[in-house]
Amino acid sequence: MTAHEWMLAGPAETGKTFADLWLLDSLLRSTPRARAAIVRKVRADMGGTVLETWDRIIAMRGGVETFGGAHPDWYEYPNGSRAYVGGMDRPGKVLSGERDFIYVNQAEELDLDDWETLSTRCTGRGAVTKTPMLFGDCNPGPPTHWILARKALTVLHSRHDDNPTLYDDGGQLTEQGVRTMAVLDDLTGIRKERLRFGRWVAAEGVVYEAFARDRHVVEPFEIPADWQRFRSIDFGYTNPFVCQWWAMDPDGRLFLYRELYRTQRLVEDHARDIKRLSEGERIEWTVADHDAEDRATLARHGISTVPAFKAVTVGIQAVQSRLELAGDQRARLFVVKGALRQRDEALASAHRPTCTADEFETYSWPKNASGKPDKEEPLKLDDHGMDAMRYLVAQVEADV
Repeated sequence: MTAHEWMLAGPAETGKTFADLWLLDSLLRSTPRARAAIVRKVRADMGGTVLETWDRIIAMRGGVETFGGAHPDWYEYPNGSRAYVGGMDRPGKVLSGERDFIYVNQAEELDLDDWETLSTRCTGRGAVTKTPMLFGDCNPGPPTHWILARKALTVLHSRHDDNPTLYDDGGQLTEQGVRTMAVLDDLTGIRKERLRFGRWVAAEGVVYEAFARDRHVVEPFEIPADWQRFRSIDFGYTNPFVCQWWAMDPDGRLFLYRELYRTQRLVEDHARDIKRLSEGERIEWTVADHDAEDRATLARHGISTVPAFKAVTVGIQAVQSRLELAGDQRARLFVVKGALRQRDEALASAHRPTCTADEFETYSWPKNASGKPDKEEPLKLDDHGMDAMRYLVAQVEADV
């Protein structure tokens, strides 16, 4: 493949990342003094995912030196080629100059602006290769996604039987294939459509129809000291424990600027993290789910809480109202990019949401007998960030 822009698209676990990284490693070995970049939307999401695959590939083939310790900044080849590592939230050296090759992992997470920014660093100007490439892998998203609409981008399609760890030479499932496909078959709704079957489809019957990533997910900014700040908590252990930090501007707009979203941890451990992350901030109040024992645990650590107003329909209407455009053509509720503090890799491996922003597209109404959305109460599935957000908005509205 020598197209300037191309994408390997397909359902989860088809070997897209391995194939792309193997190609990148081959390009760097065959192109002396080349400069490349390995990129993802958020730098912190790379350690347990794409870089594990990358480390496995360069270990198999040998000869590559790593710089930057536990969180590598770049990889050096014997022929002088180098691969930088970065996220679009922390571009640093990755975008400091012209690149011969740029590989993007989970490209569906990027905005079109992100991709176009990368394209300006991979034009061939000052490159040592004659075939500069901006390429990546992605899982399917909505049919309106910019990946499908970009004319300059060649989209290639992968399938599960392309992955030799899932299917043997005879086309039969391997032991790993049986385990992997069972996980994918257990998915539901839109995640199953996209990650199991590789379909570019929109969610049917989503609760928050007004939500749009390009409108409601905003770039990080320094929050003024005089803005009010709040926290909202939805308890969980097997399911995610969610703690959200929100700031409100003088016009009443809410910004989710920090978030914990983790499974398999005690409330004691979360309490220590909440206190550490809130250091130096004045939190007006913390609203929480009603579990008395968990609230008492937080209280022992100096985190007092007020019980959440849990009327679902009223809460949803309040959130929906904030997502819609006001008279100034701006919404009144936003999520700040990079709000998540540490990704739960167990959730990621199970192809479940890993933060509140991930839940918006899958938070939906059940269907009635005729197949139409039944708008009485949403499905109780991967809705923990949605619940915490609803508690927060209801409490803010009660204080107004």
